Amino acid sequence: MKKLKKIRVSLLGKVVIAIALGIILGQFLPDSIARIFVTFNSLFGNFLSFSIPLIILALVAPAIGDLGKGAGKLLAITALIAYGSTLFSGFFTYFSGAAIFPHILSPDMEMASVDNPEQFMLTPYFTIAMPPLMDVMTALILSFVIGLGISNISGTTLKNFFVDFRDIISKLIESVIIFLLPIHIFGIFLNMAVSGHVMGILVMFLKVIVVIFVLHVVLLLIQFSIAGAIGKKNPFVLLKNMLTAYATALGTQSSAATIPVTLKQSIKNGVRENIAVFVIPLCATIHLSGSTMKIVACAMAIMFMTGQPVTLGLFAGFIMMLGIMMIAAPGVPGGAIMAALAVLQSMLGFDETLQAIMIALYIAMDSFGTACNVTGDGAIAIVVDKIAGKKASDSQTNEGKPHDPESEHTESVDDV
Repeated sequence: MKKLKKIRVSLLGKVVIAIALGIILGQFLPDSIARIFVTFNSLFGNFLSFSIPLIILALVAPAIGDLGKGAGKLLAITALIAYGSTLFSGFFTYFSGAAIFPHILSPDMEMASVDNPEQFMLTPYFTIAMPPLMDVMTALILSFVIGLGISNISGTTLKNFFVDFRDIISKLIESVIIFLLPIHIFGIFLNMAVSGHVMGILVMFLKVIVVIFVLHVVLLLIQFSIAGAIGKKNPFVLLKNMLTAYATALGTQSSAATIPVTLKQSIKNGVRENIAVFVIPLCATIHLSGSTMKIVACAMAIMFMTGQPVTLGLFAGFIMMLGIMMIAAPGVPGGAIMAALAVLQSMLGFDETLQAIMIALYIAMDSFGTACNVTGDGAIAIVVDKIAGKKASDSQTNEGKPHDPESEHTESVDDV
């Protein structure tokens, strides 16, 4: 007899199952049993709070250190364009959400009650305090100081330490936090179902997912319209060529795993190969416009539903800090939302319950966010290719050499 193949369920699948089981079992499970999972949630939430500063320090510091070296001006140009694209995505989402959400979402007293679990929801049997080693802002500042220091010293001892530290924390995220996350989400939805607070969230989920999908499409059209205008190419043809990378990212749920396809399609769009092999892998790490859109939209929706004020002043700082945190997003499923928990907690005041709802809503759109990220990388590659070619042409003109159009396709990355 042939051995049965082990069925592997994706993180999204596990989250969907956890939500469904939580809602179903919450209809008849006794409070005494449900409180076991509420107790687990309390322990997991405290451990997550303890881990957040470590996640920031381990991921942000080496990421900034790595950005300090590379191909000189081309690195700086690409990083600035990627960060600008991420900021544009965040503010585009904010203004779109501010115009749309008040008409499709309204403050829900049931959902607002999750802010006060002591009064409205089941309580754990016991709790264990797990105070973090430092607060979130201290971890952020320390990460910037160490990251900038790593990039400006010749020694490698500290850099190697933080690379190893990053590997440890990435393993913690993938093997512990992500592994236990479905149980945590199950407990949250079980608690809300037992307490009668789940229907408002499910309605919000469906509405927000539709809005985010539409905004993704609009964002890609804007990105490739800009790239087409700069590169003097048809934006719809450029976007059509990148759909292969989009579809691949939907299946892999990983920007890194989609790099070969994104690279191939960018070259097909006329990007010089030596530019593409530099820009695409870099942007797979630092350009997460789709993920930023999901986080901003989900955060706004949750705040609308819980009756919290959603202001430009509050979200402007949040979006700018989020753009930096996205650079640190590790290459594991749901890594972006793990890196964003710090700013959600420190700047928007999300407690462990709202964080769990945020994670569940984010993961529900994880594939589409990744697909938007990698497709947008193709637009950035076109812009960088044009800028690099123009700089090369200007350099030749300044040296008194006749301009050769073919030179735009032979300039090396190191010469830019």
